[in-house]
Amino acid sequence: MKLENKVPKAASPVKATLGAALSIGLLALPVAALPAVAANTGPEPEAPAPSAGGTHELNLLGINDFHGRIDTNTVKFAGTVEQLRAENPEGTLFTSAGDNIGASLFASAAQDDQPTIDVLDALDLATSAVGNHEFDQGYEDLTGDVISGKDPADFAYLGANVYEKGTRTPALDEYQLAEVNGLTVGIIGVVTEDTRTLVSPGGISGIDFGDPVEAVNRVAAELSDGEGDEADIILASYHEGASTSADLGAATAASPVFERIVNETSPEVDAIFNGHTHLAYTFDAPIPGSDGTRPVVQTGQYGENVGRIQLTVTEGEAGGEPTFDVTDYSMDIVKRSTTDDAALTEAYPRVAEVKEIVDAALTEAKTVGAQPVGSVTADITTAFADGKRDDRASESTLGNLVADSLVDTLSPEELGGAEIGVVNPGGLRSELYYVDDPALDDDGGRDGEVSYGEANAVLPFVNNLWTTTLTGAQFKTLLEQQWQLTADGEVPSRPYLQLGLSDNVSYTYDANAGQGSHITGVWIDGEQLDPDREYRIGTFSFLAQGGDNFHVFADGANTRDSGLVDRDAWISYLEKNSPLAPSFERRSAALAGVPATVEPGQDVSFQVSKLDLTSLGAPENTALTLRYEPADSGVSAFSRAVPAAALPADLGTFDVADGGATVSFTVPSELRGGAFTLTAAPSGTVVRLPIEVPTAGLPHEDGGQPGGDEPSAEPTTGQPDGDEPSAEPTTSPLNGGTADPGASAPAAPGGGSLPFTGASGLLPLGIGALVLLGGGTAAVLAVRRRKQAGR
Repeated sequence: MKLENKVPKAASPVKATLGAALSIGLLALPVAALPAVAANTGPEPEAPAPSAGGTHELNLLGINDFHGRIDTNTVKFAGTVEQLRAENPEGTLFTSAGDNIGASLFASAAQDDQPTIDVLDALDLATSAVGNHEFDQGYEDLTGDVISGKDPADFAYLGANVYEKGTRTPALDEYQLAEVNGLTVGIIGVVTEDTRTLVSPGGISGIDFGDPVEAVNRVAAELSDGEGDEADIILASYHEGASTSADLGAATAASPVFERIVNETSPEVDAIFNGHTHLAYTFDAPIPGSDGTRPVVQTGQYGENVGRIQLTVTEGEAGGEPTFDVTDYSMDIVKRSTTDDAALTEAYPRVAEVKEIVDAALTEAKTVGAQPVGSVTADITTAFADGKRDDRASESTLGNLVADSLVDTLSPEELGGAEIGVVNPGGLRSELYYVDDPALDDDGGRDGEVSYGEANAVLPFVNNLWTTTLTGAQFKTLLEQQWQLTADGEVPSRPYLQLGLSDNVSYTYDANAGQGSHITGVWIDGEQLDPDREYRIGTFSFLAQGGDNFHVFADGANTRDSGLVDRDAWISYLEKNSPLAPSFERRSAALAGVPATVEPGQDVSFQVSKLDLTSLGAPENTALTLRYEPADSGVSAFSRAVPAAALPADLGTFDVADGGATVSFTVPSELRGGAFTLTAAPSGTVVRLPIEVPTAGLPHEDGGQPGGDEPSAEPTTGQPDGDEPSAEPTTSPLNGGTADPGASAPAAPGGGSLPFTGASGLLPLGIGALVLLGGGTAAVLAVRRRKQAGR
């Protein structure tokens, strides 16, 4: 393969003359000349062009969304490229559809992605479309550092739909011409038009992103109009792609952008590579205006696969000019090699060079990883079972902390306005230990210190942080989907996955209920979940797209990519909030036998379980206190007569063993809405019971008895307007008797009983005497309680 800086094909004398003029600068081009790629194994000889009627075999290799995957798999990725190149050395062209850098693994990101650029250079990457992540550090960084800096990429970065602000002037090179096996191949690169919403606006303030299909068609026309630079074969490299890999019909139906790529890309384009959506697919797509098809390929992500398009090009002649037609093609996605690294480095010089780059990067990353970024006061970990980490079926201190960090990071409106954080347990790949983990940090730092490497190991997947809107009903469905089903309705190998949730969320569930009926109560910020209200959820891009069988996320509205990488946001959170302490308060608890509603005096008994966390350091709860917390609207007759503080509060304390307890109690004789709660000690976990609590046992604010329809005919309770007490007796709110409005009622002893606020009309004098004697309060209460019991 030989790359040319927009050199015309040799078959046209006119274009050869134009090429000579271009080479000495006599003709101005609409875009700047592209740098030639330097082959690491020395220049490859240019194959002679076959005569008319001959065939050329092209081997187009492609990757997309590599995202700085410098790790123990990089050598095998390089070996895969070289194994495929060896099948047709002279006819191979290796390109990328973008996002080579950005959202990278630590070994690359810690060195500003230079190791990734060096690896791709070593593999003789010819060109790359710019991806949205190439703009993570801004346009100036891309053009001034990555493309033309101190140690720039040897390959060409292409962005035909990137323009100077307010113009149609290209801000990047639009195409590259490469001589491959006697053919001039034109590669056109474009990026998703959504880039403007995916990166920091300040970094791209001087450029615009246009329609990628229009840009490809415009440049393809220029490369096939018989003037200036011409290409025999055109490859379109779109950093844009399908949203499903099911089949071509489903993919075009699901994405208007992809539908246009398939059906509106110029017929001059012979093959298409996609990127951006991280899917793997091969589609035979129709060529507009003909009965033929052409290959459309996306390879997945992270160097896990290499895409291969093989074209058979037949040379002909028309009007005295040569023609080049694709007469056959094949395409496939080749999985990363499993061959031993030593064998690959011995067989392929480029792979040996890649190994040197990777080894140096990993060594440097270990040094950088020792730098402190925060601290903890104790272990904050995933759930443990049988002494092993990563029990994904259990709630954890680490999962909940990461969920808290998502809300902290994404709550600003410009970053998505998140109200709730949600974390999948499989995304947590390490722990925050109080004592240094020598596998991640052997610098001898003090206990409690969290290093960059340790923090990075917790969230190593480098997902972007997204927000989406779910209704309350959808959020409840999300919690239900912890009991897992695949899209086909099958139970997967992990039948339950416990989500980490931010600390403003709590819920109860019945583990023995049927599918779709497990969740019995949900509260957000202390308020019962509103099924119709919309809630903004902050999570990882993987989860927000329905990953881990949380399918309802795919139905979210106004889904936004914040442009932030999880690792970077997580480390920023650690730096800002250290020292961090583990919270052992659970977000969820299992209940069985809890009634849906209660009445005064009702005997209730039920079971509570899953009160204990299993993260390291989590205490075993020993006691569970039941409290009644009435509503306090301050407007009803009940609330005017009986302050919340005067109602029974603690209703009992129950022993906890193995994280469970049996709770038995008698419902208070007076109820004023509100809720029953359980508080576990010593963890501090608070469980709200999903019981509908009525207002019962006393008159309503209209004076009627609970459940009655008619208001009382007696005067209303309380003082009349004005400063002077009424001379007339008033109706007691407790039992219909009268009391001197100027008299004050003494409080009942015992703290947990209702205060004495009036007396029976049959005994006003006796009660007054008892109060004056100071020893009759208990007797009066006894009378009151007997009268209440008889009502």
